[in-house]
Amino acid sequence: MTRAESSAAAEATLDADVVLGFTQALALTMSVAFVTYVLLIVVPYLRHRPAPTGRAESFEWHFLVPCRDEEAVVGDTVHYLRTTFPIAHVWVVDDDSDDATAAVVRGFGGDRNVHLVRRHRPHARTGKGDALNDAYRTVKLWMGRHADADRAVIVVVDADGRPAPNCLEVCAADHLFGDGTVGAVQVDVRMINAGVRQQHVSGARARFGALLVRMQDLEFRTAIAAIQLSRGVTGTISTGGNGQFTRLSALDAIAGPTGRPWRGSLLEDFELGVHLLTAGWRTGFTTDTHVHQEGLYSLRRFLAQRTRWGQGTMQCLRYLRRIWDSPHLSTLGAAEMMYYLAQPWMQLLGTLVYPIPVLLLAHRALTDPGEVWQWFAEGAWILFTVYGAFGLLPFVLWGPVYRARCEPGVGFARSIAYGFGYALYIYTFYLTSWRALGRLVRGRNGWTKTRRNTERVTGRVALDS
Repeated sequence: MTRAESSAAAEATLDADVVLGFTQALALTMSVAFVTYVLLIVVPYLRHRPAPTGRAESFEWHFLVPCRDEEAVVGDTVHYLRTTFPIAHVWVVDDDSDDATAAVVRGFGGDRNVHLVRRHRPHARTGKGDALNDAYRTVKLWMGRHADADRAVIVVVDADGRPAPNCLEVCAADHLFGDGTVGAVQVDVRMINAGVRQQHVSGARARFGALLVRMQDLEFRTAIAAIQLSRGVTGTISTGGNGQFTRLSALDAIAGPTGRPWRGSLLEDFELGVHLLTAGWRTGFTTDTHVHQEGLYSLRRFLAQRTRWGQGTMQCLRYLRRIWDSPHLSTLGAAEMMYYLAQPWMQLLGTLVYPIPVLLLAHRALTDPGEVWQWFAEGAWILFTVYGAFGLLPFVLWGPVYRARCEPGVGFARSIAYGFGYALYIYTFYLTSWRALGRLVRGRNGWTKTRRNTERVTGRVALDS
């Protein structure tokens, strides 16, 4: 090898060392920051205690149930809502279903508190937000011009949703809708089929499906709940698509002249929260009650659902200026919301940054294994141990937290296994972020209904994408 070749090789090695060191430092910094964030939200979550409830009769409750081909579940849902909450009205929004959804609802024709809102193409199937807007305008017309909008609460429930029997009393509490400045309340979400294996499925597929549902239950009841409770400090609690309670006067305040409180994002629930918060309304969250929904056994359907959520978050990036300029949000609150909106983009960055140290090290091990072995023997293994620990800890700890807070009957060893399972589960979001970006770039902004576990593919409506 000539002197020039040796010099070039040395420079290449130096460049690789610089890149390796920089990417390791960046990845470790991101991991440490995330671990710190997780620890800060875990403590308030574990210390949370139930608050006093209020009187449900002090308010007028209207459940909105958006439906698109929900014949299989809507009848049971309407029956549950009417028998569990006899003082409430139930408004089923049929988004031009191809099945007998509307006919099932008409079967409740003798009940004056059950209402059917029908949409027809080409004005139907344009998004969940549009369906909810139609229902909102219909409720407004039904109530009349002189109705007390401060007392009326609109509750969005999925077609398979089961709000807990105490949810009206909890949401009527003094610190929630009993406070006139609170415009919306989000309740905890649980998977009704957690711990239940899918029917007519056996073997490894059944075990995988059951674990996937368990991870969804763990995610909503621990990590998401803890994040929501921590947002009480920043004043940025967000609303969800299921178990979303909103004061009618708050919807009126953001509806505009066209009567559209829900806008066009695929993440219409978070978008609603942005408009409420930047309009000066406060939002609340409670784990004292909950809504049950069906967890997904199918990985394909799960990925389709999370791709849609990720794309919706990316779409909401257009609200950055609105959030930052809002006089109703503190600097900390604006920063928290901007961090949330940045998450899918950070996941894209993470898929590029995290593998670099491993790839460079693998290349070095192939070209100069002796040097790599010496490097590890001199203490580099400690760095990689720390690197791995900080990468896993923020996710693994939710397993024991889930056991302590939600499922005390789960053994400690199994809770640790759940934690490692949750770490793998979270890594699917790196995939869905890229899928969401691909859909965004291609201009695919349509709303694809996430099919129920019992549904079969019957045509274009039911396709996952």
